[in-house]
Amino acid sequence: MTEEILVNVTPRETRVAVVENGMLQELHIERGWRRGVVGNIYKGKVQRVMPGMQAAFVEIGLDRAAFLHANDIFRSAIAPAIDTALASTEPALDPDGAAAKAQAAAPPPGGNGNGHAPVPPISELLREGQDIVVQVVKDPIGSKGARLTTQISIPSRYLVLLPQSKVIGVSSRIEDEAERQRLKALVGGQATADASAGQPQHGYIVRTNAEGQPAEALAEDIAYLGRALALIEANVRTARVGQCVYEDLTLPMRAVRDLIRRDVEKVKVDSRETCDRLRTFAAQYMPGLAEKIEHYSGARPVFDLYGVEDEIQRALEKEVPLKSGGYLVIDQTEAMTTIDVNTGSFLGQRNLEETVYRTNLEAAQAVARQLRLRNLGGIIIIDFIDMIDPEHRRQVLRTLEKSLARDHAKTTVYDFSPLGLVEMTRKRTVESLQRQLSEPCHECGGRGTLKTAETVTYEIFREITRAVRQFEAARLLVIASPKVVARITDEESAAVAELEEFLGKTIRFQADEQYTQEQFDVVLL
Repeated sequence: MTEEILVNVTPRETRVAVVENGMLQELHIERGWRRGVVGNIYKGKVQRVMPGMQAAFVEIGLDRAAFLHANDIFRSAIAPAIDTALASTEPALDPDGAAAKAQAAAPPPGGNGNGHAPVPPISELLREGQDIVVQVVKDPIGSKGARLTTQISIPSRYLVLLPQSKVIGVSSRIEDEAERQRLKALVGGQATADASAGQPQHGYIVRTNAEGQPAEALAEDIAYLGRALALIEANVRTARVGQCVYEDLTLPMRAVRDLIRRDVEKVKVDSRETCDRLRTFAAQYMPGLAEKIEHYSGARPVFDLYGVEDEIQRALEKEVPLKSGGYLVIDQTEAMTTIDVNTGSFLGQRNLEETVYRTNLEAAQAVARQLRLRNLGGIIIIDFIDMIDPEHRRQVLRTLEKSLARDHAKTTVYDFSPLGLVEMTRKRTVESLQRQLSEPCHECGGRGTLKTAETVTYEIFREITRAVRQFEAARLLVIASPKVVARITDEESAAVAELEEFLGKTIRFQADEQYTQEQFDVVLL
Protein backbone atom coordinates (compact mmCIF):
# COMPACT_ATOMS: atom_id res chain seq x y z
CA MET A 1 0.00 0.00 0.00
CA THR A 2 1.38 3.41 -1.02
CA GLU A 3 0.69 6.15 1.50
CA GLU A 4 1.58 9.83 1.14
CA ILE A 5 0.90 12.86 3.31
CA LEU A 6 0.23 16.21 1.66
CA VAL A 7 0.58 19.50 3.56
CA ASN A 8 -1.04 22.60 2.05
CA VAL A 9 -0.15 25.88 3.79
CA THR A 10 -1.75 29.29 3.25
CA PRO A 11 -1.54 32.37 5.52
CA ARG A 12 -4.84 31.63 7.28
CA GLU A 13 -5.38 27.92 6.79
CA THR A 14 -3.34 24.71 6.90
CA ARG A 15 -4.62 21.40 5.55
CA VAL A 16 -3.12 17.93 5.85
CA ALA A 17 -4.34 15.10 3.60
CA VAL A 18 -3.56 11.41 3.96
CA VAL A 19 -3.64 9.68 0.57
CA GLU A 20 -3.53 5.88 0.26
CA ASN A 21 -3.15 4.30 -3.18
CA GLY A 22 -4.13 7.60 -4.77
CA MET A 23 -7.35 7.99 -2.73
CA LEU A 24 -7.95 10.57 -0.03
CA GLN A 25 -8.51 8.87 3.33
CA GLU A 26 -8.19 11.65 5.92
CA LEU A 27 -8.30 15.43 5.94
CA HIS A 28 -7.24 17.63 8.86
CA ILE A 29 -7.87 21.38 8.83
CA GLU A 30 -6.53 24.12 11.07
CA ARG A 31 -7.45 27.77 10.62
CA GLY A 32 -5.46 30.56 12.22
CA TRP A 33 -8.45 32.14 13.92
CA ARG A 34 -9.96 28.83 15.09
CA ARG A 35 -7.35 26.32 16.14
CA GLY A 36 -8.59 23.21 17.89
CA VAL A 37 -7.95 22.92 21.62
CA VAL A 38 -7.86 19.12 22.00
CA GLY A 39 -4.76 18.16 23.99
CA ASN A 40 -4.32 21.65 25.50
CA ILE A 41 -3.95 21.89 29.28
CA TYR A 42 -5.55 24.76 31.20
CA LYS A 43 -5.67 26.13 34.70
CA GLY A 44 -9.38 26.43 35.25
CA LYS A 45 -11.92 27.24 37.92
CA VAL A 46 -14.98 25.18 38.82
CA GLN A 47 -17.92 27.37 37.89
CA ARG A 48 -20.82 25.15 38.86
CA VAL A 49 -21.18 21.68 40.38
CA MET A 50 -24.28 19.72 39.33
CA PRO A 51 -24.88 16.68 41.57
CA GLY A 52 -27.86 15.58 39.48
CA MET A 53 -25.62 15.13 36.44
CA GLN A 54 -22.50 13.98 38.33
CA ALA A 55 -20.66 16.72 36.44
CA ALA A 56 -19.32 20.25 36.69
CA PHE A 57 -18.86 23.24 34.40
CA VAL A 58 -15.32 24.62 34.40
CA GLU A 59 -14.17 28.05 33.21
CA ILE A 60 -11.00 27.66 31.08
CA GLY A 61 -11.07 30.88 29.07
CA LEU A 62 -13.11 29.66 26.08
CA ASP A 63 -16.36 31.16 24.82
CA ARG A 64 -18.41 28.56 26.72
CA ALA A 65 -17.73 26.82 30.00
CA ALA A 66 -16.33 23.32 29.52
CA PHE A 67 -17.86 20.08 30.82
CA LEU A 68 -16.18 17.73 33.31
CA HIS A 69 -17.85 14.47 34.35
CA ALA A 70 -17.15 12.69 37.60
CA ASN A 71 -15.83 9.66 35.70
CA ASP A 72 -13.04 11.87 34.33
CA ILE A 73 -11.75 13.06 37.69
CA PHE A 74 -8.63 11.62 39.31
CA ARG A 75 -6.74 12.90 42.34
CA SER A 76 -3.55 14.51 41.05
CA ALA A 77 0.01 14.85 42.12
CA ILE A 78 0.92 17.17 39.24
CA ALA A 79 0.37 20.43 41.09
CA PRO A 80 0.51 19.94 44.87
CA ALA A 81 -0.03 23.66 45.43
CA ILE A 82 -3.48 23.46 43.88
CA ASP A 83 -6.35 21.52 45.43
CA THR A 84 -7.14 19.85 42.14
CA ALA A 85 -8.37 16.68 40.57
CA LEU A 86 -7.10 15.21 37.31
CA ALA A 87 -8.21 12.10 34.62
CA SER A 88 -7.73 10.72 30.91
CA THR A 89 -7.29 11.96 27.39
CA GLU A 90 -6.32 10.77 23.95
CA PRO A 91 -3.90 13.14 22.19
CA ALA A 92 -5.06 14.83 19.01
CA LEU A 93 -4.10 12.91 15.88
CA ASP A 94 -3.12 9.88 17.98
CA PRO A 95 -3.31 7.05 15.42
CA ASP A 96 -2.97 4.41 18.12
CA GLY A 97 -5.69 5.61 20.48
CA ALA A 98 -2.99 4.58 22.92
CA ALA A 99 -3.78 6.92 25.78
CA ALA A 100 -7.41 5.85 25.96
CA LYS A 101 -6.45 2.17 25.90
CA ALA A 102 -3.90 2.64 28.68
CA GLN A 103 -6.14 4.60 30.94
CA ALA A 104 -8.84 2.00 30.50
CA ALA A 105 -6.38 -0.46 32.06
CA ALA A 106 -5.79 1.77 35.06
CA PRO A 107 -8.01 1.57 38.16
CA PRO A 108 -11.00 3.90 37.85
CA PRO A 109 -11.27 7.00 40.05
CA GLY A 110 -12.35 5.98 43.50
CA GLY A 111 -12.21 2.30 42.53
CA ASN A 112 -9.85 -0.61 42.98
CA GLY A 113 -9.53 -1.77 39.39
CA ASN A 114 -12.18 -4.50 39.56
CA GLY A 115 -14.72 -2.40 37.66
CA HIS A 116 -17.29 -2.52 40.47
CA ALA A 117 -16.39 0.37 42.76
CA PRO A 118 -18.73 3.35 42.34
CA VAL A 119 -17.51 6.82 41.46
CA PRO A 120 -17.79 9.16 44.46
CA PRO A 121 -20.43 11.90 44.23
CA ILE A 122 -19.22 14.93 42.28
CA SER A 123 -19.81 17.12 45.36
CA GLU A 124 -17.12 15.11 47.20
CA LEU A 125 -14.63 15.60 44.37
CA LEU A 126 -15.11 19.26 43.48
CA ARG A 127 -16.39 22.48 45.00
CA GLU A 128 -17.48 25.68 43.26
CA GLY A 129 -14.69 28.24 42.97
CA GLN A 130 -11.96 25.59 43.17
CA ASP A 131 -8.89 25.92 40.92
CA ILE A 132 -8.31 22.85 38.80
CA VAL A 133 -5.89 21.68 36.10
CA VAL A 134 -7.67 20.08 33.15
CA GLN A 135 -6.96 18.82 29.65
CA VAL A 136 -9.34 19.11 26.70
CA VAL A 137 -10.36 15.74 25.22
CA LYS A 138 -13.06 17.02 22.87
CA ASP A 139 -13.37 20.34 21.06
CA PRO A 140 -16.56 22.40 21.47
CA ILE A 141 -19.01 20.82 19.03
CA GLY A 142 -22.22 22.52 17.98
CA SER A 143 -23.89 23.97 21.05
CA LYS A 144 -21.81 21.86 23.46
CA GLY A 145 -18.76 23.16 25.29
CA ALA A 146 -15.41 21.40 25.36
CA ARG A 147 -15.15 18.07 27.20
CA LEU A 148 -12.48 17.89 29.89
CA THR A 149 -10.49 15.38 31.85
CA THR A 150 -8.13 15.76 34.78
CA GLN A 151 -5.70 12.91 34.08
CA ILE A 152 -3.05 14.57 32.00
CA SER A 153 -1.39 12.79 29.06
CA ILE A 154 1.48 14.23 27.03
CA PRO A 155 2.32 12.67 23.66
CA SER A 156 5.70 12.46 21.98
CA ARG A 157 6.86 10.65 18.87
CA TYR A 158 7.04 7.16 20.35
CA LEU A 159 5.38 7.45 23.77
CA VAL A 160 2.52 8.98 25.70
CA LEU A 161 3.34 10.09 29.25
CA LEU A 162 0.69 9.51 31.93
CA PRO A 163 1.90 11.52 34.98
CA GLN A 164 -0.72 10.13 37.38
CA SER A 165 -0.33 6.48 36.43
CA LYS A 166 2.33 3.79 36.68
CA VAL A 167 0.91 1.65 33.86
CA ILE A 168 3.26 0.63 31.02
CA GLY A 169 1.13 -0.23 28.00
CA VAL A 170 1.84 -1.03 24.35
CA SER A 171 -0.33 -0.10 21.36
CA SER A 172 -2.45 -3.03 20.21
CA ARG A 173 -1.36 -2.31 16.64
CA ILE A 174 2.07 -3.71 17.46
CA GLU A 175 1.15 -7.36 16.99
CA ASP A 176 4.51 -9.14 17.32
CA GLU A 177 4.57 -10.43 20.90
CA ALA A 178 8.38 -10.46 21.16
CA GLU A 179 8.52 -6.82 20.05
CA ARG A 180 5.78 -5.88 22.50
CA GLN A 181 7.72 -7.44 25.37
CA ARG A 182 10.98 -5.77 24.25
CA LEU A 183 9.40 -2.32 24.15
CA LYS A 184 7.61 -2.80 27.45
CA ALA A 185 10.83 -3.92 29.11
CA LEU A 186 12.80 -0.95 27.75
CA VAL A 187 10.27 1.64 28.86
CA GLY A 188 9.57 -0.09 32.16
CA GLY A 189 13.28 -0.33 32.88
CA GLN A 190 13.75 3.38 32.26
CA ALA A 191 10.78 4.22 34.48
CA THR A 192 12.21 2.05 37.28
CA ALA A 193 15.62 3.68 36.88
CA ASP A 194 14.03 7.11 37.22
CA ALA A 195 12.30 6.02 40.41
CA SER A 196 15.58 4.67 41.81
CA ALA A 197 17.20 8.03 41.08
CA GLY A 198 14.59 9.75 43.19
CA GLN A 199 12.46 10.99 40.31
CA PRO A 200 8.68 10.43 40.26
CA GLN A 201 7.66 7.24 38.49
CA HIS A 202 5.13 7.75 35.71
CA GLY A 203 3.15 5.58 33.35
CA TYR A 204 3.80 5.37 29.61
CA ILE A 205 2.04 4.12 26.52
CA VAL A 206 4.25 2.83 23.73
CA ARG A 207 2.86 4.05 20.40
CA THR A 208 2.80 2.20 17.09
CA ASN A 209 5.65 4.34 15.74
CA ALA A 210 7.97 2.87 18.38
CA GLU A 211 8.04 -0.53 16.68
CA GLY A 212 11.64 -1.43 15.84
CA GLN A 213 13.11 1.63 17.54
CA PRO A 214 16.30 1.30 19.60
CA ALA A 215 16.55 1.95 23.33
CA GLU A 216 18.30 5.28 22.71
CA ALA A 217 15.31 6.68 20.79
CA LEU A 218 12.90 5.72 23.56
CA ALA A 219 15.22 7.18 26.21
CA GLU A 220 15.30 10.49 24.29
CA ASP A 221 11.50 10.55 24.23
CA ILE A 222 11.30 9.88 27.97
CA ALA A 223 13.74 12.72 28.63
CA TYR A 224 11.74 15.07 26.36
CA LEU A 225 8.48 14.16 28.12
CA GLY A 226 10.11 14.76 31.50
CA ARG A 227 11.12 18.27 30.44
CA ALA A 228 7.63 18.94 29.08
CA LEU A 229 6.03 17.83 32.36
CA ALA A 230 8.38 20.02 34.40
CA LEU A 231 7.45 23.02 32.25
CA ILE A 232 3.74 22.32 32.72
CA GLU A 233 4.17 22.09 36.51
CA ALA A 234 6.03 25.41 36.54
CA ASN A 235 3.39 27.06 34.38
CA VAL A 236 0.57 25.79 36.63
CA ARG A 237 2.13 27.48 39.65
CA THR A 238 2.22 30.92 37.99
CA ALA A 239 -0.76 30.79 35.60
CA ARG A 240 -4.00 32.73 35.97
CA VAL A 241 -7.38 31.03 35.82
CA GLY A 242 -8.36 30.46 32.18
CA GLN A 243 -4.74 30.43 30.99
CA CYS A 244 -3.36 27.66 28.79
CA VAL A 245 -0.34 26.04 30.47
CA TYR A 246 0.42 23.59 27.64
CA GLU A 247 -0.52 23.90 23.99
CA ASP A 248 -0.26 21.02 21.55
CA LEU A 249 1.83 21.37 18.41
CA THR A 250 0.54 23.04 15.25
CA LEU A 251 -1.19 20.83 12.69
CA PRO A 252 1.88 20.23 10.44
CA MET A 253 3.99 19.27 13.47
CA ARG A 254 1.28 16.96 14.81
CA ALA A 255 0.99 15.36 11.39
CA VAL A 256 4.72 14.59 11.36
CA ARG A 257 4.63 13.36 14.94
CA ASP A 258 1.49 11.23 14.67
CA LEU A 259 0.96 10.25 11.06
CA ILE A 260 4.38 9.46 9.59
CA ARG A 261 5.05 5.74 9.74
CA ARG A 262 7.61 3.61 7.96
CA ASP A 263 5.09 2.73 5.25
CA VAL A 264 4.60 6.42 4.43
CA GLU A 265 6.39 7.03 1.16
CA LYS A 266 6.55 10.84 1.10
CA VAL A 267 5.44 13.95 2.95
CA LYS A 268 4.98 16.74 0.41
CA VAL A 269 4.81 20.30 1.75
CA ASP A 270 3.98 23.22 -0.53
CA SER A 271 5.55 25.83 1.79
CA ARG A 272 9.34 26.12 1.89
CA GLU A 273 9.32 27.67 5.36
CA THR A 274 7.01 24.99 6.82
CA CYS A 275 8.99 22.25 5.08
CA ASP A 276 12.24 23.48 6.68
CA ARG A 277 10.61 23.56 10.12
CA LEU A 278 9.24 20.04 9.69
CA ARG A 279 12.63 18.72 8.56
CA THR A 280 14.30 20.29 11.61
CA PHE A 281 11.62 18.82 13.88
CA ALA A 282 11.92 15.39 12.27
CA ALA A 283 15.72 15.44 12.37
CA GLN A 284 15.55 15.99 16.12
CA TYR A 285 12.84 13.48 17.01
CA MET A 286 12.75 10.94 14.15
CA PRO A 287 15.97 11.17 12.14
CA GLY A 288 15.24 7.99 10.20
CA LEU A 289 12.12 9.54 8.68
CA ALA A 290 13.26 13.14 8.09
CA GLU A 291 14.35 12.30 4.55
CA LYS A 292 10.74 11.50 3.62
CA ILE A 293 9.78 15.20 3.95
CA GLU A 294 10.19 17.13 0.72
CA HIS A 295 9.22 20.55 -0.60
CA TYR A 296 6.65 20.56 -3.41
CA SER A 297 7.34 23.40 -5.82
CA GLY A 298 5.18 22.39 -8.78
CA ALA A 299 3.09 24.98 -10.63
CA ARG A 300 -0.07 22.98 -10.07
CA PRO A 301 -1.43 23.04 -6.46
CA VAL A 302 -0.47 19.86 -4.65
CA PHE A 303 -4.08 19.09 -3.65
CA ASP A 304 -5.19 19.44 -7.29
CA LEU A 305 -2.40 17.13 -8.41
CA TYR A 306 -3.82 14.32 -6.26
CA GLY A 307 -7.48 15.15 -6.86
CA VAL A 308 -7.95 16.06 -3.19
CA GLU A 309 -10.01 19.20 -3.85
CA ASP A 310 -12.56 17.18 -5.84
CA GLU A 311 -12.70 14.55 -3.09
CA ILE A 312 -13.36 17.24 -0.48
CA GLN A 313 -16.31 18.54 -2.50
CA ARG A 314 -17.70 15.01 -2.86
CA ALA A 315 -17.30 14.46 0.89
CA LEU A 316 -19.83 17.24 1.49
CA GLU A 317 -22.51 15.49 -0.59
CA LYS A 318 -25.13 13.16 0.90
CA GLU A 319 -24.80 10.51 -1.83
CA VAL A 320 -21.65 8.46 -2.34
CA PRO A 321 -21.55 6.49 -5.62
CA LEU A 322 -20.10 2.97 -5.62
CA LYS A 323 -18.12 1.57 -8.55
CA SER A 324 -20.70 -1.17 -9.08
CA GLY A 325 -23.49 1.35 -9.66
CA GLY A 326 -24.87 1.25 -6.13
CA TYR A 327 -24.63 4.18 -3.75
CA LEU A 328 -24.65 5.27 -0.10
CA VAL A 329 -26.86 7.97 1.41
CA ILE A 330 -25.25 9.58 4.48
CA ASP A 331 -27.39 11.68 6.83
CA GLN A 332 -25.63 13.45 9.69
CA THR A 333 -27.79 14.67 12.59
CA GLU A 334 -27.12 15.90 16.11
CA ALA A 335 -28.06 12.53 17.63
CA MET A 336 -26.46 10.10 15.18
CA THR A 337 -25.36 9.44 11.61
CA THR A 338 -27.35 7.07 9.40
CA ILE A 339 -25.99 5.40 6.27
CA ASP A 340 -28.34 3.73 3.79
CA VAL A 341 -27.00 1.28 1.19
CA ASN A 342 -28.76 1.00 -2.18
CA THR A 343 -28.11 -1.21 -5.23
CA GLY A 344 -28.84 1.67 -7.62
CA SER A 345 -28.14 0.64 -11.21
CA PHE A 346 -26.20 -2.50 -10.21
CA LEU A 347 -28.12 -5.49 -11.61
CA GLY A 348 -25.60 -8.25 -10.92
CA GLN A 349 -24.91 -11.29 -13.02
CA ARG A 350 -26.34 -14.27 -11.11
CA ASN A 351 -29.23 -13.78 -8.67
CA LEU A 352 -30.64 -11.20 -6.27
CA GLU A 353 -28.87 -12.55 -3.16
CA GLU A 354 -25.49 -12.48 -4.92
CA THR A 355 -26.15 -8.94 -6.20
CA VAL A 356 -27.06 -7.74 -2.70
CA TYR A 357 -24.02 -9.47 -1.18
CA ARG A 358 -21.58 -7.91 -3.65
CA THR A 359 -23.10 -4.46 -3.17
CA ASN A 360 -22.90 -4.76 0.63
CA LEU A 361 -19.25 -5.89 0.50
CA GLU A 362 -18.32 -2.85 -1.57
CA ALA A 363 -20.45 -0.62 0.65
CA ALA A 364 -18.70 -1.88 3.82
CA GLN A 365 -15.33 -0.71 2.48
CA ALA A 366 -16.79 2.59 1.29
CA VAL A 367 -18.46 3.23 4.67
CA ALA A 368 -15.16 2.78 6.53
CA ARG A 369 -13.43 5.25 4.21
CA GLN A 370 -16.23 7.81 4.44
CA LEU A 371 -16.30 7.71 8.25
CA ARG A 372 -12.57 8.42 8.32
CA LEU A 373 -12.66 11.04 5.54
CA ARG A 374 -15.71 12.92 6.87
CA ASN A 375 -14.58 12.42 10.50
CA LEU A 376 -18.03 11.20 11.51
CA GLY A 377 -18.34 10.18 15.14
CA GLY A 378 -20.77 9.18 17.85
CA ILE A 379 -23.53 6.66 17.09
CA ILE A 380 -23.61 5.41 13.49
CA ILE A 381 -26.39 3.22 12.05
CA ILE A 382 -25.72 1.38 8.77
CA ASP A 383 -28.69 0.01 6.85
CA PHE A 384 -27.18 -2.63 4.59
CA ILE A 385 -29.45 -4.24 1.99
CA ASP A 386 -31.24 -7.24 3.51
CA MET A 387 -29.36 -10.53 3.14
CA ILE A 388 -30.84 -13.98 3.71
CA ASP A 389 -27.61 -16.00 3.99
CA PRO A 390 -26.09 -15.74 7.53
CA GLU A 391 -22.61 -16.32 6.07
CA HIS A 392 -23.03 -13.31 3.80
CA ARG A 393 -23.86 -11.21 6.87
CA ARG A 394 -20.75 -12.43 8.66
CA GLN A 395 -18.56 -11.65 5.66
CA VAL A 396 -19.98 -8.14 5.30
CA LEU A 397 -19.43 -7.45 9.01
CA ARG A 398 -15.88 -8.85 8.81
CA THR A 399 -15.15 -6.65 5.78
CA LEU A 400 -16.39 -3.58 7.66
CA GLU A 401 -14.24 -4.36 10.71
CA LYS A 402 -11.18 -5.06 8.56
CA SER A 403 -11.65 -1.81 6.64
CA LEU A 404 -11.89 0.12 9.91
CA ALA A 405 -8.60 -1.32 11.17
CA ARG A 406 -6.52 1.57 9.75
CA ASP A 407 -8.77 4.21 11.32
CA HIS A 408 -6.88 6.10 14.04
CA ALA A 409 -10.14 6.76 15.91
CA LYS A 410 -11.48 4.07 18.22
CA THR A 411 -14.43 2.20 16.69
CA THR A 412 -16.79 -0.42 18.08
CA VAL A 413 -18.97 -2.48 15.72
CA TYR A 414 -21.94 -4.60 16.82
CA ASP A 415 -23.61 -7.50 15.05
CA PHE A 416 -26.65 -7.14 12.81
CA SER A 417 -29.76 -6.21 14.79
CA PRO A 418 -33.10 -8.03 14.35
CA LEU A 419 -34.04 -5.26 11.90
CA GLY A 420 -30.93 -5.93 9.81
CA LEU A 421 -29.10 -2.78 10.95
CA VAL A 422 -25.46 -2.54 12.00
CA GLU A 423 -24.87 -0.28 14.97
CA MET A 424 -21.41 1.11 15.66
CA THR A 425 -19.67 3.95 17.45
CA ARG A 426 -16.64 6.02 16.47
CA LYS A 427 -14.78 8.25 18.90
CA ARG A 428 -15.16 11.92 18.02
CA THR A 429 -12.86 14.64 19.35
CA VAL A 430 -13.36 17.42 16.76
CA GLU A 431 -16.14 18.61 14.47
CA SER A 432 -16.95 16.55 11.39
CA LEU A 433 -15.63 17.74 8.03
CA GLN A 434 -19.09 18.95 7.03
CA ARG A 435 -19.47 21.08 10.14
CA GLN A 436 -15.96 22.49 9.78
CA LEU A 437 -16.54 23.57 6.19
CA SER A 438 -20.29 24.26 6.07
CA GLU A 439 -23.03 26.06 7.94
CA PRO A 440 -26.79 25.44 8.09
CA CYS A 441 -28.76 26.75 5.10
CA HIS A 442 -29.97 30.26 5.91
CA GLU A 443 -33.26 29.57 4.13
CA CYS A 444 -34.27 26.28 5.74
CA GLY A 445 -32.30 26.58 8.98
CA GLY A 446 -30.59 23.26 8.38
CA ARG A 447 -33.78 21.22 7.96
CA GLY A 448 -32.93 20.38 4.37
CA THR A 449 -36.43 21.31 3.15
CA LEU A 450 -38.42 24.49 2.50
CA LYS A 451 -42.13 25.16 2.86
CA THR A 452 -43.70 25.30 -0.58
CA ALA A 453 -44.83 28.61 -2.07
CA GLU A 454 -48.39 27.32 -1.72
CA THR A 455 -47.97 26.70 2.01
CA VAL A 456 -46.47 30.15 2.56
CA THR A 457 -49.31 31.73 0.55
CA TYR A 458 -51.95 30.29 2.87
CA GLU A 459 -49.91 31.34 5.92
CA ILE A 460 -49.94 34.91 4.55
CA PHE A 461 -53.72 34.81 4.09
CA ARG A 462 -54.18 33.66 7.70
CA GLU A 463 -51.79 36.33 9.00
CA ILE A 464 -53.68 39.06 7.06
CA THR A 465 -56.99 37.98 8.64
CA ARG A 466 -55.40 37.84 12.11
CA ALA A 467 -53.79 41.31 11.74
CA VAL A 468 -56.99 43.02 10.55
CA ARG A 469 -58.96 41.61 13.49
CA GLN A 470 -56.38 42.88 15.99
CA PHE A 471 -55.44 46.29 14.57
CA GLU A 472 -57.06 49.14 12.66
CA ALA A 473 -55.69 49.74 9.16
CA ALA A 474 -56.94 51.28 5.90
CA ARG A 475 -54.89 49.01 3.70
CA LEU A 476 -52.20 46.31 3.94
CA LEU A 477 -48.81 45.72 2.33
CA VAL A 478 -47.41 42.19 2.12
CA ILE A 479 -43.65 41.82 1.48
CA ALA A 480 -42.47 38.35 0.49
CA SER A 481 -40.08 36.49 -1.81
CA PRO A 482 -40.54 36.93 -5.59
CA LYS A 483 -41.63 33.31 -6.00
CA VAL A 484 -44.39 33.59 -3.39
CA VAL A 485 -45.60 36.99 -4.66
CA ALA A 486 -45.69 35.67 -8.24
CA ARG A 487 -47.83 32.73 -7.14
CA ILE A 488 -50.24 34.93 -5.17
CA THR A 489 -50.75 37.49 -7.94
CA ASP A 490 -51.12 34.79 -10.57
CA GLU A 491 -52.71 31.57 -9.31
CA GLU A 492 -54.32 33.07 -6.18
CA SER A 493 -55.58 36.37 -7.65
CA ALA A 494 -59.23 35.29 -7.25
CA ALA A 495 -58.62 34.33 -3.62
CA VAL A 496 -57.02 37.75 -2.98
CA ALA A 497 -60.07 39.52 -4.45
CA GLU A 498 -62.40 37.49 -2.22
CA LEU A 499 -60.25 38.26 0.83
CA GLU A 500 -60.25 42.01 0.07
CA GLU A 501 -64.04 41.99 -0.26
CA PHE A 502 -64.48 39.99 2.95
CA LEU A 503 -62.18 42.27 4.99
CA GLY A 504 -63.08 45.52 3.27
CA LYS A 505 -59.39 46.36 2.91
CA THR A 506 -57.02 46.84 -0.02
CA ILE A 507 -54.06 44.42 -0.08
CA ARG A 508 -50.88 45.18 -2.05
CA PHE A 509 -48.03 42.73 -2.61
CA GLN A 510 -44.36 43.60 -2.97
CA ALA A 511 -41.59 41.17 -4.01
CA ASP A 512 -38.20 41.50 -2.27
CA GLU A 513 -35.14 39.52 -3.33
CA GLN A 514 -33.78 39.67 0.22
CA TYR A 515 -36.64 37.56 1.57
CA THR A 516 -36.27 33.79 1.63
CA GLN A 517 -39.14 31.63 0.45
CA GLU A 518 -40.49 31.19 3.99
CA GLN A 519 -40.15 34.83 5.07
CA PHE A 520 -42.88 37.47 4.78
CA ASP A 521 -44.13 40.59 6.53
CA VAL A 522 -47.68 41.95 6.72
CA VAL A 523 -47.52 45.74 7.14
CA LEU A 524 -50.58 47.74 8.29
CA LEU A 525 -50.86 51.14 6.57
